[in-house]
Amino acid sequence: MSEAFIVAATRTAGGRRAGRLSGWHPVDLAAQVLNALVERADADPALIEDVFMGSVSQVGEQSTNVARNAVLASRLPESVPGTSIDRQCGSSQQAVHFAAQAVMSGAMDIVIAAGVESMTRVPMFSPSALAHKAGLGVYQSPAIDKRYNYAAFSQFKGAEMLAKKYGLSKEALDRYALQSHQRAVAATEDGAFKDEILPVPVRGGPGGEPTCEMHTADEGIRFDATLESVQGVKLLQEGGVITAANASQICDGASGVLVVNERGLKTLNAKPLARIHHMTVIGHDPVIMLEAPILATERALRKAGMNIADIDLYEVNEAFASVPLAWLKALGADADRINVNGGAIALGHPLGASGTKLMTTLIHALGQRGKRYGLQTMCEGGGMANVTLIERL
Repeated sequence: MSEAFIVAATRTAGGRRAGRLSGWHPVDLAAQVLNALVERADADPALIEDVFMGSVSQVGEQSTNVARNAVLASRLPESVPGTSIDRQCGSSQQAVHFAAQAVMSGAMDIVIAAGVESMTRVPMFSPSALAHKAGLGVYQSPAIDKRYNYAAFSQFKGAEMLAKKYGLSKEALDRYALQSHQRAVAATEDGAFKDEILPVPVRGGPGGEPTCEMHTADEGIRFDATLESVQGVKLLQEGGVITAANASQICDGASGVLVVNERGLKTLNAKPLARIHHMTVIGHDPVIMLEAPILATERALRKAGMNIADIDLYEVNEAFASVPLAWLKALGADADRINVNGGAIALGHPLGASGTKLMTTLIHALGQRGKRYGLQTMCEGGGMANVTLIERL
């Protein structure tokens, strides 16, 4: 079987809700990433055999196969197909897995995995909210209700349950949140994100015309964050530990990677950035929901014949501070290796774009530090998690 290599990786800087990316139609924003990946690999756009694109809220501007629409808005020819993926927050990480599986099988040689989410223009929960308003029902069926004793599937409740199960205090969560901002500040000021971020113009005016101002830095970072300011944010539920300050930020963004096999490398005459070493996906309890990255990581390491000490850097999505903290505690992992440039608490979590966003950051962080192995994982709605192990080349 062939191997899968990543030869280009990029992302937009995160945009805050109603912020600097809010003027972009998500299809057009995703198209900018597709164009950039082809340019970075110096590839003929006609060589792209498919585009796998993650997006969570597939309604409105992100409906009707956002992947294909992004191709049509890009400089890729009409001959390039596209398909959209919903594995909730892991959608574009799953896009990487599908792309890797396609080239490893030999069915394709050159594929793009990407993701996009405009949480400003297509708010979180839009599909279910609009369906409910239209009288189209809800996704939890009678059989699901019976199996799980009518429990609500809520990421917010899951975050509280995870904190309680692993003995994580509000102070621990708040200190972790502050660290996320501090690491993101340091990475930004040191230029760690410069090579991975795709600058795009800020769009303004009634027609959304591009301005001369470029969006080049993650908008959600709190450069003046203090422990006191984090601790002062209101609890989401009385008696709980989760606040908006120790949870991920709503974010607009797009990201992607170009995945090839050995034939693809020769065709493009490209030098690989990384090799995909292993892929795992797992399902777990949808009520606690956010614990799956722990079990998925354990399975991935076991199947890869590795242990956590073999991994140089980890990207564990900061949906809530309780997720990476529980993951660190359960696995006995090194806290100095996790989310070294900050995470979604500071940088934002553009849902369907987060998978390839984190992969882009992980690849560049390994390169900057001269490290070899990286691990990426994230919790996903419905109690799932993907894990991707990569080797920097």
